[in-house]
Amino acid sequence: MFITILWFVLGLIFLIKGGDWFVDGAAGIAEHFHVPDLLIGATVVSIGTTLPEVMVSANSALSGHGEIAYGNAIGSVICNTALIAAITVAIKPSKVERSDLRTPVIFFFIAAAFYATIACMTGFFSRITGAILLVMFIVYMIITVRGVIENQKQNTAFSDGQTLDASEKESSMTGLVISLIAGAGLIAVGADLLVDNGTKIAEGFGVPESVIALTFVALGTSLPELVTAITSLIKGHSALSLGNICGANLFNLVLVSGLSILLGPFRIPAGKTISFGGRAVPASLAVDIPVMFAVMLILTIPALGRGRLSRSQGIILLCIYLGFSIFQLVG
Repeated sequence: MFITILWFVLGLIFLIKGGDWFVDGAAGIAEHFHVPDLLIGATVVSIGTTLPEVMVSANSALSGHGEIAYGNAIGSVICNTALIAAITVAIKPSKVERSDLRTPVIFFFIAAAFYATIACMTGFFSRITGAILLVMFIVYMIITVRGVIENQKQNTAFSDGQTLDASEKESSMTGLVISLIAGAGLIAVGADLLVDNGTKIAEGFGVPESVIALTFVALGTSLPELVTAITSLIKGHSALSLGNICGANLFNLVLVSGLSILLGPFRIPAGKTISFGGRAVPASLAVDIPVMFAVMLILTIPALGRGRLSRSQGIILLCIYLGFSIFQLVG
C-alpha cells in the first residue's frame, strides 16, 4: 500500500507540472495566431486533457469492462462541469464570448441527446453508435478549425503591421509546441498513475466497479481538466478553462465513448437500480444521464444568454456534485 501511495503522489506531481507547461503552450499559441483562448480551449487543450479518458475507456472496453467505459465518460462530464468548472466559476466568475461558446455547446447537446436516446431505447451501444459519435467528432473539428482559420485571416488583415523576424517566430512557435506536447505527456502519465493507484486503494475498501468508474476513475481522468482550470485561473486565462471544459465534455461523448463503443460494444450498467412505481430502473438512466444534462444546462444556458458566469452557478453546481457523489457512494 505504501508503494501505491508513492505512485499516486508522483502522478499528482506530474499532473501539476504538466498542467503548467500545457497552459503556457496553449495560451502562447492562441496569442501567436490571434485566436481566442476559448476556441483554443475547446479544441487543442480539450484533446490533450481528454487523453486519459480515451486511454482508460478504450482499455476498459477492450477488456470487457463496459461499465468503466460508460461510467468514465458520463462521470467525467459531470465531474468536469459540476466540480471543476464550478470551482473556477465560484472563485472567479468571468465574461463569456457567446459566439465562441455556441458551437461546442450545440454539438454537446446534440451528441448527448443521441447518446441518451440510444441508452433509453435499446440499452445497448453498438459499433454503429460508436461510428456515428466519431463522425460527430470529425464534423465538429472541421467546423471549428475552419472558424479558427477564418478568424486568423481576419486578424491578419487588420493587423498593425508589426512583425517578428521569421527565425524568431519559428523559434517561439517551436518552444510553445514542445511545451504543449510535453505538458500533455506529463498530464497523461500523471493521470494514469493516479487512476491506477487510486482505483487500487478504492478496491481495497470494497467499492463496486460501476461506482469506481463514476467517481474515482472519472475524477482521476478529469484531473487534467482540474489542473488546467486552476492553472488557467492563476495565469488569468479563465476563458481557456471554460473552453476546455465544454470541449472536453463534448469529446467525452463523441471521442471517448465513440472509440470505446467501436472497440468493444457494451450494455448500460444495470447493477444499481431505482424503484419507480414498483419498477426497477437502472440508475444510469434515472440519475446519471439526467444529472449530466442538468449540470451542463446550468453552466451553459446563463452564459449563452447574458454572456457571463455568476458565482451562484458555481455554488449550485458544487452542491449537485456533492449530492451525486453521496448517492453513488451511499445510496
